[in-house]
Amino acid sequence: METENTNQQNSNTSSNTPPENDFKGIWTSIVQFLHSILDIRNDTDKKGTIEDIKENISMKGHNAWVLVFSILIASIGLNVSSSAVVIGAMLISPLMGPILGIGLSIGINDIDTLRRSLINLGVMVGLSLATSTMFFIFPIFQSETPEILARTAPDVRDVFIAISGGLALIIALSRRSKQTNTIAGVAIATALMPPLCTAGYGLATWNLSYFGGAMFLFAINTIFIALATFVIVKFLGFPMLKYINSAKRKRIATTASTVALIVFSGSIYLFFNLFQENQFKQAVEHLIDDIKGNGISIIDEKDENIDYKNKKVKIFVYGNKLSDTEIERWNEKLIEYGLDGTELDFQQGEDDSDIRHEVKNLTDLYVQNQKIISSRDETVREKEEKIKLLTTQISKYQSAEIPFIQISKEAQINYAGLEHLSYAKLIHTNFNSVDTITVFNARWNDSIRNIPAKQMVLKKWLKTRLNLDTLQLNNN
Repeated sequence: METENTNQQNSNTSSNTPPENDFKGIWTSIVQFLHSILDIRNDTDKKGTIEDIKENISMKGHNAWVLVFSILIASIGLNVSSSAVVIGAMLISPLMGPILGIGLSIGINDIDTLRRSLINLGVMVGLSLATSTMFFIFPIFQSETPEILARTAPDVRDVFIAISGGLALIIALSRRSKQTNTIAGVAIATALMPPLCTAGYGLATWNLSYFGGAMFLFAINTIFIALATFVIVKFLGFPMLKYINSAKRKRIATTASTVALIVFSGSIYLFFNLFQENQFKQAVEHLIDDIKGNGISIIDEKDENIDYKNKKVKIFVYGNKLSDTEIERWNEKLIEYGLDGTELDFQQGEDDSDIRHEVKNLTDLYVQNQKIISSRDETVREKEEKIKLLTTQISKYQSAEIPFIQISKEAQINYAGLEHLSYAKLIHTNFNSVDTITVFNARWNDSIRNIPAKQMVLKKWLKTRLNLDTLQLNNN
């Protein structure tokens, strides 16, 4: 009875628990579970990470030669437009060392490492530009391939790639057990080397727009990888470098904080500019799609026609000319696309009737050629089927053909007294079906005894040798 009262009391107590407490308990469990999954503090080797980064900052000796040859490989890969070659070059390049050193040194107030990282970063860029420029200075290597053109202008997505790659890299390096596959993957994803090679191509061909765009892309990757390193170093609480001289310590802390603020401000500025440019291009593409959707033919759609800096868009119209009223109407609609203040420049020919007539003739000629090709394909297909049928029939004929010369030689050796042997195909019918029978004729020497018995043995041998049950043997 007392036990029942106790159970009833416990039941009443649990039933009286407020729902808020149950929710808090569930939320606490979820938070603890996520913390156990996402926590990176417990498995961090701070001392080992600092040593690893400092060891790979130097761009002298072996690292310098590895950098030179990897840049050369990447330049060849860009020239032949081979992604596999470029990826292989990125895997062996030591480009990450000075960049990680910059982020680490700012995070732990190590002014000596910061100075060393900046010097080696400059050496790295100088060696890379010199090597790629020397390669691309030869005219046979100066063709503009898709791999080169892809690195001439940065995109807002490059910022996200650099941030994500930098975070993944420093987190992987900070583990007690290093993940080399992560480091290699980040080297490929952030793609520091191709922009430097493209910048060298711009110098070799005196194309300063390519040089500027490629170096801008490299600067974006460098800044955001260093920034990601700085953030993780601060988050994990890496030990700050201590100086005995308090005045020096304060000066270094101020310098590191100033550099960090400059890098952070520059990162925000770069990101904002790229984001604005990307928004502008998307709005222009939307506008052009709507213009084409209204039956206006547009040609020569190139990125060069979209000038974000001067807020100007060139549209080359083909076909019927737009009236001034239509042009004014599209200019008034720019506000709807978020392109207020943008100049819309419609480029139209004076009289393109000859061009349209020529295009129509080319279109008709193309349709006619397609019909001829289809007709030829049908003829070729019919001939191929006939050849296939004849080949099958010939194969059947050859498989049914008897090697008479070889058979006659064997029969002469095996059967003494056999003077003559011939064969033919006998076709007969009972008016219900038609059969083909192989008929052999044998003639024996008169001096041979018991010819019927020899005839019977010869017949059995021919049936076995030729695998013909319906074989017929006559004695002449």
